[in-house]
Amino acid sequence: MQCKDACGSSPRTNLWKKRLVWLTGSVAVIAAFVIGRYLFGTDAASAQAPSGRPAPAAGATPSPRTANVPTRPTVRSVTDSQPAAASPAGPVQPDTQNKVAAVVNGEAISRQELANECLRRYGVEVLESIVNKHLIWQACQARNIVITEQDVNDEVTRAAAKFGLSVDRWLSLLEDERDVTPDKYRRDIIWPTLALRRLAADRLVVTDEEFNRAFEAEYGPKVRVRLIAVSTHEKAEQIRQQALAKPASFGDLAKDYSEDQTSAPIRGLIPPIRRHQGYPELENAAFALKKGEVSPIIQVANQHLILYCEEQLPETAIAPQHLEATKQRIRDRVRDDKLRTAASDLFQKLQTEAQIVNVFNDAELQKQHPGVAAIINGRQITIRDLSEECITRYGETVIDGEINRKLLLQAMKRKNTTVAEQDLDHEIARAADSFGYIKTDGSPDVETWLKAVTEADGATVELYVRDAVWPTVALKKLVGDRIEVTQEDLTKGFQANYGERVEVMAIVLDNQRQANKVWEMARANPTEDYFGRLAEQYSIEPVSQANQGRIPPIRQHGGQPLIENEAFRLKPGELSGIIAVEDKYIMTRCLGRTTPEVAKLDDVKDELLRDIHEKKLRIEMASEFDRLKESAQIDNFIAGTSQSGKAISRPSGAAQRPLIPTATSVRPVATPVR
Repeated sequence: MQCKDACGSSPRTNLWKKRLVWLTGSVAVIAAFVIGRYLFGTDAASAQAPSGRPAPAAGATPSPRTANVPTRPTVRSVTDSQPAAASPAGPVQPDTQNKVAAVVNGEAISRQELANECLRRYGVEVLESIVNKHLIWQACQARNIVITEQDVNDEVTRAAAKFGLSVDRWLSLLEDERDVTPDKYRRDIIWPTLALRRLAADRLVVTDEEFNRAFEAEYGPKVRVRLIAVSTHEKAEQIRQQALAKPASFGDLAKDYSEDQTSAPIRGLIPPIRRHQGYPELENAAFALKKGEVSPIIQVANQHLILYCEEQLPETAIAPQHLEATKQRIRDRVRDDKLRTAASDLFQKLQTEAQIVNVFNDAELQKQHPGVAAIINGRQITIRDLSEECITRYGETVIDGEINRKLLLQAMKRKNTTVAEQDLDHEIARAADSFGYIKTDGSPDVETWLKAVTEADGATVELYVRDAVWPTVALKKLVGDRIEVTQEDLTKGFQANYGERVEVMAIVLDNQRQANKVWEMARANPTEDYFGRLAEQYSIEPVSQANQGRIPPIRQHGGQPLIENEAFRLKPGELSGIIAVEDKYIMTRCLGRTTPEVAKLDDVKDELLRDIHEKKLRIEMASEFDRLKESAQIDNFIAGTSQSGKAISRPSGAAQRPLIPTATSVRPVATPVR
């Protein structure tokens, strides 16, 4: 579930953590990923025959090497001592081989409980994926199409070879950069891509015309241009007249007037324009220009464009020994482009012609078909099939949350406390108030908040409460009596948020020798203007470099005591010493002091008290949860990990350490346990 907690953070792991930069050039590989996402959701498609594949029709003889790349062996998993709520489609049939998913301090989380939690969060999404794969599988059966393991392995080898990588290295990079395991890659991407390619084979023939257009687009002549884009013809005409009068100023005009945010900062420069990229009017205008010429106004959609020709570039020569490989690569790319369109059309046709009964989402149908998740053209997908596929895809993510929940339940049992319904309601109202969801009468607008937090993450209120609100409240129950806001906390909080601040200029460097050199230069010429120019030239910190050394005013108790102490010692016009902070070297020049807007602590005492208490509470909650995790004995059979708990005691007086708020309006809230 991608729900927010009371502070709006997202607990669900992003399955596509990083972008494979070096994948940009491979249309074939990207096409496979696109097809997987289109057909099978964000988790891609299965590269084997569908999970829970129905038995062959009577009389059919299964091939010993059909489209069934073997599934990953089921891993023993963990359990939770508290019974999970019933899944939307009824209880899951227990796995008689692997009944335990995890053990937490001697208490088990059963595989059935894990399956129910996976179904609760991902059942709808995964079922759609399975249905989609069944449609493809049944279409392959109807046409006697067989995708063997060798076919899949050959395609993996071909994909790796495109980048000059071994198969092992290619699969390792996919797992590290895309979080796609080798098994998932074969099942969820390669198999459906090959199946769709076979099903749509008659639509994937590359004609000579298509090949020639693609070849010219990549290796043909190009035009390097600068561009100005504006939204009205009148404005475009005014700018064009200025450009015609002084063509050399086109880059400055683009910087000052172009509404294209990408090219304007670099004076209108865009990648060279090629043929057959989708905008013939733009391409024709560009190729008609000579070096130094300004184009007429070109309207594309609702934009009015002006081009300035920097250079006409000749076609790219290809060495004879690489020509055939290049042609084959282009043919493959055109075929994969056609595959995306053909796959979309084919799949829509399969959906239209299929008889699909979604039992999982219909309570009445569940009564008629117990234990069934869906029926596709008369063939059943069982709840057990669905739950096992959910565990395969999301088991590791969900079991982490259930282990965390178990730890909190155990801690609450030891403390003899529970979470009541009114506690949950109070926390939701507090979160709504913290994020500014307020009714006209000043009370928290809980309804609007719940709508916003669930719609943004595609979650339900039930999951938001279970995965975010309940853990927050549970931790508050465990540590709430340890929190004390002292007078020192209030005083420092007031100084940090409302007190006097020092306005400074700053230069940040990462080399001590360079810092000494720049400091000597600043001391030799102690003027504000010169310090600003030094910051612009030498500072490695973006804000101070871009603003000639000016940075936000420095406050007391803001978390950087070395910088703060030095700043508050300075008088206007004085230069600080070199301040070493970790691996950075900082020097400042004092401009003066600000005038506080609030003079008395009593005027804001109640607000500060709430904010400081909430902040200290969050820090203690995080510390307590870390302690519970580190001291627990956890055997996670889904992830294949185990830890022996170590005794950790809370440091004496830890809850009394002073807290410094960082902003007047900050009301931090708990990070969800999940």
